[in-house]
Amino acid sequence: MSHLKNPRLELLWQFAVILASAVIAAIALNEFLIPADTFSGGVNGIAQLLYSAGKPLGLQINTGYYILIFNIPIAVLGWFKLGHRFTIMSFATAFLTSMAAVIVPSVDLAHNPLLGALFGGILTGISIGITMRYGFSTGGFDIIVLVLERVTGRTVGSLMFITNFAIIMLSGILFSWENALFTIISIYASTRLVDLIHTRHQKLTAIIITTEPTAVSAAIQAAILRGVTIIDSKGAYRGHPNATLLVVLSRYELYALQGAVSAHDDHAFVDILNTVDTSGLFMNERQQAAQRQSLQK
Repeated sequence: MSHLKNPRLELLWQFAVILASAVIAAIALNEFLIPADTFSGGVNGIAQLLYSAGKPLGLQINTGYYILIFNIPIAVLGWFKLGHRFTIMSFATAFLTSMAAVIVPSVDLAHNPLLGALFGGILTGISIGITMRYGFSTGGFDIIVLVLERVTGRTVGSLMFITNFAIIMLSGILFSWENALFTIISIYASTRLVDLIHTRHQKLTAIIITTEPTAVSAAIQAAILRGVTIIDSKGAYRGHPNATLLVVLSRYELYALQGAVSAHDDHAFVDILNTVDTSGLFMNERQQAAQRQSLQK
């Protein structure tokens, strides 16, 4: 979500993100993927498969219309599983994407299937990633993937690649295995971009050296609702006693943690490490929201 305090400016910014995502996705389809006979992931990829399969039969239905049709039942799933606001914003993105795919002319900009697959995948990943970063999605398989992310805890990018395996196989069976190989490149590029932009699933470990452990740990727990481990320590250079705090957090909580630390100890040393995996209790956003509600009662 954006950090704009004015609701009107926030709504305007979200609409700008939706419009940008739709245009980028349409350009990826019509300028790179379709001319290269390479398939995108998710609903867009299914729409491409139906469009390509229908051409020999004389069915010239634009991919944009397929995108819109498939998003309707998936939007119902999102309505019940991910919330009303999320679903409305995601369906608006899917609708504008389908319209942009109809409007944007199909022109082969890459003139090379490998470049078409690569840049089409990159643009698709940017389109998906920017919507997820601001709290919604491009609709379609993104909604299914986000539901699975909540259940499994896996990254969005890895789940997208798994769910798109069927598209890769169909592109090889129905057309050629060269198409399937280029589709793998496209989907891999898009999933990597999604994980680079949409960082909410990434976990970090903060190591904080401070002389105010009680105040700093209380501020951290109030700001991000995470457990803090306090270890007595001593600086080797001057021999002064201090404390080492250990906190595991999600990347989107990093700004709040840094603010909480600096507000109570300007001289605290903070070291941020990437965390490969965790086991045990690590609350997700929904669990944190429920915990905050219970604490407020």
